[in-house]
Amino acid sequence: MTTLRDASAKGGAAPTSPPLRGTVEAIHLTPVGGAPMMAVQRAAAKAGIGLEGDRYALGVGHYSPDPRVDRQLTLIAAEEIERLADVFDIHLPRGATRRNVTTRGLDVNALNGRRFRIGTVLCEGTRLCEPCLYLTTLVSEPVLEPLVHRGGLRARILDDGEISVGDEVVAVD
Repeated sequence: MTTLRDASAKGGAAPTSPPLRGTVEAIHLTPVGGAPMMAVQRAAAKAGIGLEGDRYALGVGHYSPDPRVDRQLTLIAAEEIERLADVFDIHLPRGATRRNVTTRGLDVNALNGRRFRIGTVLCEGTRLCEPCLYLTTLVSEPVLEPLVHRGGLRARILDDGEISVGDEVVAVD
């Protein structure tokens, strides 16, 4: 059995931690729970509230009445959406996952419990955003099992600002 020390001594690559830096590939909002998500180039982030114009900031999202649900901001990795297509032949249109921010090059799960910035906006990952039967119904695809522990991240917005497509997403703690 090769150990990490053996691999390093032989010039092998040491295991790397998940990337904690990526970019915003897309932003989606909808003013009404269950309505199609709309792509935008930028969105105003309001601390403790959510993205201006989004259903959860307006208090009309599907889970808004549940005080345990923290949905000021949701993220998902573009690579997970591509994995659905490649591995499970499930092709979802952009925004269909119902997450606000689609990232590229970032393990969003690694931001759970951490502070991070999207552009200049400080956020904090609060818990994984697991898929639910409601999502499965809305997309009419069997995404429940393929997205377990891969469905994204819920986060709090800690300061006001603007999030734009192309912004860097980076852990700060």
